[in-house]
Amino acid sequence: MKFVDEAIIKVQAGDGGNGCVSFRREKFIPFGGPNGGDGGSGGSVWLVADEGLNTLIDFRHQRSFKAQRGENGMGSDMYGKGGEDTTIRVPVGTVITNVDTDEVIGDLTQHGQRLLVAEGGKGGLGNIHFKSSVNRAPRKATPGTPGEVRELKLELKLLADVGLLGFPNAGKSTFIRAVSAATPRVADYPFTTLHPNLGVVSLGTDQSFVIADIPGLIEGAAEGAGLGIQFLRHVSRTRLLLHLVDIAPIDGTDPVEQVRAIEQELSKFDPELLERPRWLVLNKADVLPQDERQAVAEDIVGRLEWKEPWFLVSAIARDNTMAVCQQVQRFFESQRQVREERTDMQPGDVRLRGEGEVR
Repeated sequence: MKFVDEAIIKVQAGDGGNGCVSFRREKFIPFGGPNGGDGGSGGSVWLVADEGLNTLIDFRHQRSFKAQRGENGMGSDMYGKGGEDTTIRVPVGTVITNVDTDEVIGDLTQHGQRLLVAEGGKGGLGNIHFKSSVNRAPRKATPGTPGEVRELKLELKLLADVGLLGFPNAGKSTFIRAVSAATPRVADYPFTTLHPNLGVVSLGTDQSFVIADIPGLIEGAAEGAGLGIQFLRHVSRTRLLLHLVDIAPIDGTDPVEQVRAIEQELSKFDPELLERPRWLVLNKADVLPQDERQAVAEDIVGRLEWKEPWFLVSAIARDNTMAVCQQVQRFFESQRQVREERTDMQPGDVRLRGEGEVR
């Protein structure tokens, strides 16, 4: 299936039905009075997150969505029926932006989450609302109000805990194959990965996380070189970045320069990504003799002046890959403990000394 992570659609809510002008006419009741009912409200347009979807490709074929109009009011005090709502399913992780105002109006991050994007019009009033002591036979009714019309930009940002960064052929797809059940395409030429892939890394009961492999970056990606930086949005939600580097590139390029080039492209796309926890993974250790691997890795780390954790792995041989994942899991558990401690000690809580009870 083709991966599509952006789409523009038009949504139109239903108009409200018109109010009715009518009078009661029955045998032997010459002055029945007004009995025109109100129009029904128009249907609204909703977006709902569905975890069964993973792409926006459906919107390549259908880009316009319209809810049902409300029925007009009728005589005999009969109100018009409200229009049916229209529900549009989108993948979990979809960000919705109003094209006209460039305002983000919603972010659907949970399965079943709903967002109202166009509200239906209100039904008009029938003439029963306009009778009074001085106007016994009103011939006035109001029309229904139009439903909202919006042009929306849908942008899919994959929900993953860990994002993989690196040059083409750094071994990202091989790494995700080694640690999860995902099976992205692997080949010996650049840009094998053309769209993001997700994999679930399971380390035991209640111990798992989601890892995202995005297409490789090269120097000048911000200006459109290679596949550009269009897929970097998919690591914007991640809590940890793993920067994969080929420890001995076949073209003779310096791994240190590759790392610096990726950092430069990250800063152009979103400087905040450089502040996110980022670990270095030196891949393809199997291409070097056993007695040289550690020395080469330490030389690269030293020249980078790397302060964060780093690992020496061989993804194709699955050597040390699960050790990286175990370290990642411990990192997430420590983050969770910190969050729980902060939640337990919110301002305003008064605890009894030595007892831990909240008054």
